[in-house]
Amino acid sequence: MHDLVFLITGASTGIGAATARLASEHGYRLVLASRDGTRLQALADELGGPSRAVAISCDVTDWQQVKNLEERTAEVFGRLDAAFVNAGVVSGAPLLGDHDTPQEWRQMVLTNVYGAAITAHALWPLLQASQGHLILTGSVAGRVTVPGSLYSATKWAITGLGQSLRSAAAGSNARVTVVHPGLVDAGTIAPDRRTDPKLAPEDVARAVLFALAQPPTVDINEIVIRPTGQSPAR
Repeated sequence: MHDLVFLITGASTGIGAATARLASEHGYRLVLASRDGTRLQALADELGGPSRAVAISCDVTDWQQVKNLEERTAEVFGRLDAAFVNAGVVSGAPLLGDHDTPQEWRQMVLTNVYGAAITAHALWPLLQASQGHLILTGSVAGRVTVPGSLYSATKWAITGLGQSLRSAAAGSNARVTVVHPGLVDAGTIAPDRRTDPKLAPEDVARAVLFALAQPPTVDINEIVIRPTGQSPAR
């Protein structure tokens, strides 16, 4: 039997790259997707090259690129057993104030919400065929109210998207999990939070692999993971 195939978006850095490395240790063959083709290819080479890890440049806000991602996965490996919809953008600009950020917000909403939705839509036929597992990156910010945060609103959307997909998938034996990390030591961190407790990307990767490791009769709906000491309101 061939090793299971695991697709990860936002795979070139942070949580995505950490999850790819851990999944490789667990024997998965990998489809790695990101807009950063150079870093992505270096990671694919590190994890075994074309027979074990394939890099596919993809902007998840572009339907044709997402559809190509699905088609290339089917072409290269012939199946898909798990997908981690992880690509995301963070903007800390508050909703209220005199700053000028519409384009910054637009990219964040398109990536975090539209991109997640069309990626799930494109990959679902392959996941359904394998009775596979879809995992979404949410956030603690999608479980608590963060005043004035559009980023938080996008992650609330992921909370709702996960619930909607899980409901629609009932009876298919495919599974849906949303992983909600607290503050992670990766990417952009707001100046007022730089001294706060942080998760390592590898901590989130272990939560993802925990969900994937459950028997077919167990559907982990949501995982909330905070660093020790993080305020429950953040």
